[in-house]
Amino acid sequence: EWHDFQTRRSLDWGRSFHPQSIEFCLNLTGRGEVRTSRARSDFVPGTSGYYAMTDDPFRATREANDHHQFVTLEFSRAHLQKQLAQNASDLGAAMRESIFDNGVHISTPRPMTSEQRKVVASLTEPPVAKAAQILWYQSKALELMAHFLFEPKDPEFFCMRQKRVARDRVERTKELLARDLANPPTLEMLGQEVGCSPFYLSRIFSRETGLTIPQYLRNIRMERAAELLRSGRYNVTEAAIEVGYSSLSHFSKAFCETIGCCPVLYPAAKNVILDR
Repeated sequence: EWHDFQTRRSLDWGRSFHPQSIEFCLNLTGRGEVRTSRARSDFVPGTSGYYAMTDDPFRATREANDHHQFVTLEFSRAHLQKQLAQNASDLGAAMRESIFDNGVHISTPRPMTSEQRKVVASLTEPPVAKAAQILWYQSKALELMAHFLFEPKDPEFFCMRQKRVARDRVERTKELLARDLANPPTLEMLGQEVGCSPFYLSRIFSRETGLTIPQYLRNIRMERAAELLRSGRYNVTEAAIEVGYSSLSHFSKAFCETIGCCPVLYPAAKNVILDR
C-alpha cells in the first residue's frame, strides 16, 4: 500500500496494524516510530524495516508537520508460515524467528538499498495496461518481499556494505536535488532525508561524484535550463526562474561556465560539450 500525506498533528499509525500479522515498511520521507514495552524502532527517511504483531496492539506514531511517503506490505503470519515452511532454513535468523515463533518482533530499520528504491520508484507509474496492473503490483510486492525475507547469496563484508550504503545515499541525494531545482533542500535537510550528518554526506558525495553538492546542483540546473531554452518555449529570464535563479547575471555566468556559451546565444551555438 502506498501512503502519501502530511499531518499537522502526530498520527496514530498503529491503528492501521492488524493482529497476528507482519508488516514491512519502506520509508521514503517523514519520520515514524514503532514501539512496545521492550523495543522501539525509529523510521527515518530512506530506511526500511518490519514489525511482527501478536494480538496486543503496538504504539506507533507518525510525526506532525512531516511529509510522509512510505510503502507498506502486510501479510498474516499464518500465510507466511504456510508459504515459507519448506524454505525456513534459507531465511535470515531474525526473519525466521519473527515469522515462526508467533511473538512480538520489531526490526532495526536499515537504509533502503538501491534495488528497493528502484522498485518503489516504479510503483507510481506502472508500465502495463490498466487491466494488468493488479498482477504487476503483486509481482512488485513479491519482489520487495524477496529482498526482505532472504539473506544475500554472498554475505557483504563490512567495508563493502559501507561503500554500498554510501553510494545509495549519494544516489538518493541526487534524486532529492533534481526533484525541485527552483527550491532545492538545504544540506541539513538532505542529511536528514538520507540518514547521515551533513558533513559526512558532503564528504561521500564529493568522493563518489568528484563534485561538491553545490557544484552538482549547478550542473543539473544548467542542464535543465539548456533543455528549456532548446524547447523554444522559454526565454532566458523564464528559464532562469524555472531553475531557481532570481539574478540574471548570476544565471548567465553559471550558464556560460557550465554549458560553454551565453544563454542568449543558446542553442544557436553548436557542438557544446558539457563539463561534468
